[in-house]
Amino acid sequence: MQHEHDHDQTDLDILLSDAGDFIETRTTLWKYKGIESLADVSGELVAGLAMIVFVSFVIIIFSIGFALLIGDWLGKYYYGFFIMGGFYAVVALILFAGRRRWLKDPFSNMLIRKILK
Repeated sequence: MQHEHDHDQTDLDILLSDAGDFIETRTTLWKYKGIESLADVSGELVAGLAMIVFVSFVIIIFSIGFALLIGDWLGKYYYGFFIMGGFYAVVALILFAGRRRWLKDPFSNMLIRKILK
């Protein structure tokens, strides 16, 4: 009878060992999925920031050109810069008013999509 009890104890040890290995493997898998999601999101952010920098330079150059053109039309160059500044102030107010719908929600949704992928 003692021999059968030892056999049961061994089966339990094997079962617990297998369960421990399974949990360890699942934990490692989740860790790797988390790292992959973080790398994917980080890559998107870096690419997005690079595009923002590039587009910002283009906008600045065009803005200076338009400011000089408007100023030339009106006779004083600084008038063009004031007009362009006013234009960007209006654009900033519009973006601020719609920041949740146009900026926060799409970014949050992209982040969630990448993490759950």
